[in-house]
Amino acid sequence: MDIHEYQAKELLSKFNVPVPRGGLAYSPEQASYRASEIGGSKWVVKAQIHSGARGKAGGIKVCSSERELENAAEALLGKKLVTIQTGPAGKLVSRLYIEEATDIDREIYLSFVMDRAAERIVVVSSAAGGMDIEEISHSKPETIIKVQVDPAVGMQSFQAREVAFGLGVDPDLVTKLERVIMGCYRAFRDLDATMLEINPLVITKQKTIVALDAKMSFDENALFRRPQIAELRDKSQEDPRETYANDRGLSYVGLDGDIGCIVNGAGLAMATLDMIKLAGGEPANFLDIGGGASPERVTKSFKAVLRDKNVKAILVNVFAGINRCDWVAKGVVDAVRELEIKMPIVVRLAGTNVEEGRKIIDESGLTVISAETLADAAKKAVTAAKAA
Repeated sequence: MDIHEYQAKELLSKFNVPVPRGGLAYSPEQASYRASEIGGSKWVVKAQIHSGARGKAGGIKVCSSERELENAAEALLGKKLVTIQTGPAGKLVSRLYIEEATDIDREIYLSFVMDRAAERIVVVSSAAGGMDIEEISHSKPETIIKVQVDPAVGMQSFQAREVAFGLGVDPDLVTKLERVIMGCYRAFRDLDATMLEINPLVITKQKTIVALDAKMSFDENALFRRPQIAELRDKSQEDPRETYANDRGLSYVGLDGDIGCIVNGAGLAMATLDMIKLAGGEPANFLDIGGGASPERVTKSFKAVLRDKNVKAILVNVFAGINRCDWVAKGVVDAVRELEIKMPIVVRLAGTNVEEGRKIIDESGLTVISAETLADAAKKAVTAAKAA
């Protein structure tokens, strides 16, 4: 689960990470009021969407007057901001963060991520922060500093100082930067985050260190014990297909194709996507209905898949172990009748009670396409989607 910049900064400030003063605004008038609260003569208007690269897309404006600030707020609110991370659809800007301008002397990149291969938290940093960090990571990978954190002991102060020295900061700032890095680590650890990125972390001309931007992502499986984090979820920034499915307990990831997939088991679902691609088609989603797929759960899965208007055919692929093919078959029949589905449906069943499941499908009177193998099912689904 992702959160907005202003939410991440609020969380980080509780772990003694310095952030600029700012306030949230939902209208140009409110933006102006926030600026007057902050004071000063220069402010930054920031579009709040779940995406990086907002600056390059025009989502961050530096303003030197109240009129300029109101105009910037009016231009951004209600706009679909398209960045390299949002795709062509973009994301709607419905709130702004008004922040005091910072007198920047130097920009640094700092992030904390999970390295699943190493089973460690990894601190990634670079002396070249800012908008060009993506290009620098490709063109000059040797400038990237990486430090692994042993989960048995957690991050140690000497590791934070190692990062600070590697970044080449002034000796009198090493202790300050160490505190910021340790505060970020504690926030990452204590809030069950999966990613924390500060780009840029700036050193001001007054020799202070400030997190000028912040992004955080969290482990959704841990939200049950982090209600304060779960409350920060903004569903308007999420794929509506995924939101609908996830709210109903389905593991769903939206894709760009036209063949809807309903599969039990994450591994089999991935194999199904591969087989569709191999057959010359494009999957519309990843959907794992889980091991205990009741007819009601199968119907929910169909509803989730059908919310994607690009879907032209549906492939149901079930290998029943804990599950039962007759349950799934009943769910398919009930869903087709209840939802009055007209598009082609390909069903491949294998495993527990497979004969009973196939009998339910055959005797239903529905025009469901049966398949014996996964390869056969994928080919039939691709053919049906192209003919639709």
